[in-house]
Amino acid sequence: MRVLVITGASGGHIFPALEFLETLKARDKNIRALLVLPERNITVPLENLGYQVNYISISPIKLSLDFKNIMAILGFIKGFFQSLVIILSFKPAIVVAFGSLASIPMVSLARVFGIKNLIHEQNVIPGRANRFLGKITNKIAISFPQTRDYFKGHQQKIALTGNPIRKQLKRCDRNKALEFFGFSDYKFTILVMGGSQGSHNINTAFLKAISTISDIEKIQIIHLTGSRDYDLLKRSYQTLNVNAKLFSFLESMHYAYSACDLVLSRAGATTIAEIMYFKLPAIIVPYPYARRHQSSNAQVLESKGCAIRIEDHKLHSGILRQTIDELINDHQRLGVMRLSYDGISRLNANILLVEEALSLAT
Repeated sequence: MRVLVITGASGGHIFPALEFLETLKARDKNIRALLVLPERNITVPLENLGYQVNYISISPIKLSLDFKNIMAILGFIKGFFQSLVIILSFKPAIVVAFGSLASIPMVSLARVFGIKNLIHEQNVIPGRANRFLGKITNKIAISFPQTRDYFKGHQQKIALTGNPIRKQLKRCDRNKALEFFGFSDYKFTILVMGGSQGSHNINTAFLKAISTISDIEKIQIIHLTGSRDYDLLKRSYQTLNVNAKLFSFLESMHYAYSACDLVLSRAGATTIAEIMYFKLPAIIVPYPYARRHQSSNAQVLESKGCAIRIEDHKLHSGILRQTIDELINDHQRLGVMRLSYDGISRLNANILLVEEALSLAT
């Protein structure tokens, strides 16, 4: 069987697609898989994947007539014909799409040629590409029950699978995780991250917050800075009396999740799925320019009492310092936040998504 997977360039699209492929490969080693990606702006490292990868020319298209957008439209047309060549040469039994503009040509062509296809939506609110593709696809896999409301008229196509997370993200012994970072077992560990590219707003607000925090000697920090802010934050942390480990990108995220007592992060779909898996008390700052996707993702955790949401325009060092100070000194509340994850149904998304895809193909 041949399975074609198409995804966007961000980590939120790529990580679920990669885990789908890994689970598919473990299920049946005779399956031949092809991963198709946009040829630009890949935001995560891609090395030694173990299966064929092709690229198509796709760039974001905006509602304007400037030169950059005209080139993006021409690139989309080029990507459409590249997708046609890939479909005709690879001859997949099924096409599985993980959203973004890159999915539109491939799923549309699959429909034209009678090839079964499935789309997966990682966020609570579907992206524009998936809203369009939901009308023509054979199956819609969703990560949150609330997403059903955005595919009205297509309820019979919907399968609640959850959002696949990377297989290496397994809980490990907390002491082993602390040892990985050279941390103490009696200090409060905070994990700070801003998505696959980092967040300058979170980075700077957090740095200012902890510089005035009353109990700085009680904390230790794992900070995923992103590549752009790494040098700036490294210099700044050297002036603070705090044990902090900085990474522009951390492959061994299971250690960070297993070691931390509190996480400060954006609300990308993959990040939310991972926080839910590890049941982490969280301060969530949704990215404001994502068409309400991240705000709605954060609402899922906030409504259950698992997280505190701070909107990006309200994020400043004062409110962040106050929130962190309160949580450090309230172990009972932190325990309640962890227990509140029991009120969110857990799905084995890795297996469920593969089964939905294979059921279409057979």
